[in-house]
Amino acid sequence: MIENAINSLCDVVRECSYGLHKHLRHGHLEKIYKNGLAHRLKKANVDVVQQAPVPVYDEDGTILGDLNADLFVSSELIVELKAVRSVNDDHVAQLLGYLRGSGKRYGLFQFRSAKTLHQAVCLGFGCLAFCVFLCFFVAKMIIQ
Repeated sequence: MIENAINSLCDVVRECSYGLHKHLRHGHLEKIYKNGLAHRLKKANVDVVQQAPVPVYDEDGTILGDLNADLFVSSELIVELKAVRSVNDDHVAQLLGYLRGSGKRYGLFQFRSAKTLHQAVCLGFGCLAFCVFLCFFVAKMIIQ
């Protein structure tokens, strides 16, 4: 998938997520946000699979098992959602590990705190080895 297409896909995910956050506000379990985002993406005619089994590969190509991405969008974008007070290094490492192990190049990390939806984009370059964080907080949307 070319970068313009993945950027457009990320825009759709962010817009759907923002609309959901605006409607639900805060205080729900993570599962509610995952179900809601998947529902809104499907309404927007975007292919999305919840808890999608994505194979993880060793460096020689051997499949080691599957990871379960919160949302796997258009067979290209791994979306991880967290409903936590604050993000920590383990949350970021999880998405980076998913990208490295699966060989997928694109990931989107979202976390919801009390009144705020935070989003970050992670783009991996290279076959299985490198993942570069372009920007940690691409968007910070505050709901009054």
